[in-house]
Amino acid sequence: MMDARLLPPLDLGRSHLTSRRNPATGQVQLLTGDILNLLKTRLPDDAFALLGVTMVDLYPEPTWNFVFGQASLRDRVGVYSFARYTPQFSGEPGTAESRRLMLRRSLKVLAHETAHMFGIEHCIWYRCLMNGSNHLAEADARPLHLCPVDLHKLQWSIGFNVVERYRRLRGFDHEAGFEDEAEWLDRRIALITRSATGTE
Repeated sequence: MMDARLLPPLDLGRSHLTSRRNPATGQVQLLTGDILNLLKTRLPDDAFALLGVTMVDLYPEPTWNFVFGQASLRDRVGVYSFARYTPQFSGEPGTAESRRLMLRRSLKVLAHETAHMFGIEHCIWYRCLMNGSNHLAEADARPLHLCPVDLHKLQWSIGFNVVERYRRLRGFDHEAGFEDEAEWLDRRIALITRSATGTE
């Protein structure tokens, strides 16, 4: 496993990032390319990757409406935004359920963009965390877990015990109230355990 470290926040107002107002929402947006270039200069020498998180909406180029996040497969930097996951973005009140949904959506894009920084591209084989998405409905349809192909890629990159990883994720999912994901992990753990002991 790899350790994660939280760095001090950046003052984006002093970072000379390109911005615009989204014509549909009127919200301020930041250009992801500028953020990725800034993060490349801040990547610590002992870090494998650096991921920026912001509450400001993002866009990758002028012809795009928005993007949830973007990462560089080669430069080991990425950025993603919570902005469109908050109830306030669409003018709705915050509730316990909306906070849980915001957490699930944010975890998906955080894990998705982080996997890109480990060289994993969009998945076309299974229903997978690494499926591409062009709108919120597609993003919501993605599971929180990796398919067998991308799980093996990540395991090859950093090395870990799959069952132990699944058990730790299951504990988090229970705590967060993601019972569907916890049940999926239970089934995978049981299947792997039966296969390893030859009790299928």
